[in-house]
Amino acid sequence: MRLGIFAKTFSGSVPLTVLTAVRDAGYPAAQFNMACAGLPAMPGEITADTIETIRAAVAETGVELVALSGTYNMIHPDKAVRQDGIRRLGVMLEAAKALGIPLVTLCAGTRDPVDQWAHHPDNATPEAWADLLTEMEKAVALADQAGVDLGIEPEQANVVTSAEDGRRLVAAIGSDRIRFILDPANLFEIADRDTSRTIVAEAVEKLAGRIAMAHAKDRKADGSFATAGTGVVDFPDFFARLRQASFDGPVVTHGLSAEEAPGVARYLAGLLAP
Repeated sequence: MRLGIFAKTFSGSVPLTVLTAVRDAGYPAAQFNMACAGLPAMPGEITADTIETIRAAVAETGVELVALSGTYNMIHPDKAVRQDGIRRLGVMLEAAKALGIPLVTLCAGTRDPVDQWAHHPDNATPEAWADLLTEMEKAVALADQAGVDLGIEPEQANVVTSAEDGRRLVAAIGSDRIRFILDPANLFEIADRDTSRTIVAEAVEKLAGRIAMAHAKDRKADGSFATAGTGVVDFPDFFARLRQASFDGPVVTHGLSAEEAPGVARYLAGLLAP
């Protein structure tokens, strides 16, 4: 397993500046966001010059880009918003192909019309699930064309809330392009250490073989998010179970400040060391 961080943790809109900060904080890999290249996170167009600028920054810093953020609200209540989102996802997949990035991350979505990470009671309706399947079929077709995988992250506020939902999605779509991002802190809201350990262990077991990336974020006992190693998530156990499941991909941290990044890198690197 190799250590990474959200590139957007560090300020800047010039890829070389951002990736230099990533490297200097102790991270050999990053999940990239087009905001780090001075564009919207989901731009409608990415020029060849921008691709070359990112490619040159990777070459100079040696930071591996393990994923590209391509999140839009896949079950937004407005169909026109979804149509615009899938078009922009196609742009992101082609950019990932050009940059040799193997994974584009998605947001399974919510019926909340404003915030794609906010829970909405209609997320649990059959209609919401049907819209997700329709959108995923379109996304998989684009991913097949680009030769890039799609990363879905079980998230309490979205329509795919659990590993079981993830398995249900795979069964319905049946594409090898569908992979999973496992963030232990997004698998529960409030839990003690023992309960969280059990929830995370079950998720690893259920998604084994389809986990493309792990995220390293933590939760306090009151449910608030925290930096890795400061909450109830048992990261040594999480990483041990990922190894048992033959996972050897990137572990990417986020939800932290640039100032906290070097300390978190030391903590996680110590756990990931052979």
